[in-house]
Amino acid sequence: MFVAERFSRGVGCNTMVCMMFFRVKALVLLVLGGLLFCPALYADYEEGVNAAFAGDFDTAFREFSLAAEDGLMMAQYNLAILYFTGQGVERDMDQAFRWTEAAAQQGHSDAQYNLGSLYLAGDGVARDAEQAVAWFGKAARAGHANAAYALADLYQKGDDIGRDRITAHAWASQAVYNQHPDAEQLKQDIEGRLDDEELSQARRLFARWQIQ
Repeated sequence: MFVAERFSRGVGCNTMVCMMFFRVKALVLLVLGGLLFCPALYADYEEGVNAAFAGDFDTAFREFSLAAEDGLMMAQYNLAILYFTGQGVERDMDQAFRWTEAAAQQGHSDAQYNLGSLYLAGDGVARDAEQAVAWFGKAARAGHANAAYALADLYQKGDDIGRDRITAHAWASQAVYNQHPDAEQLKQDIEGRLDDEELSQARRLFARWQIQ
């Protein structure tokens, strides 16, 4: 479930497939994740973006590494993907985990989803379903559709965590809310296994999440 083809420009931005990097629009002083970033830091990232567009992943790796070491969240996220895919650097799941975690801790929702996927698969870290659920939850509450869907599926199947169809239905509702294309079908499948009281509990749980 690791999103290996997506790259991000920062907090709250949309992502695109096909290994698309985003250009930084302005080189200004910003505060992200409690760190102060200067134009030179964004220049490193922009250099990596330009290199990636040109297919030069060696340069992209070098420039993303510089910006990631200085704390730039989207550089950390993109660097993790390079380690995960082995583009511009030898594939290294330990480093993929390291940089995914760094970006996730700064609030990058795609990184949070990826971190959950790494924990669930045991890639670059000891397998830990509880950590996977925790990070999927952070991403889902930030609007990440795949994370909400993953949680609904996990709670529905009960293979890695205890089966809980009430919670599964609530997360499926969240995935629908987050516009996952397959979520409505999953929600209906779960709903068919709930009695009236359980369905009422699931709907109340989802409603409570919306006002928290």
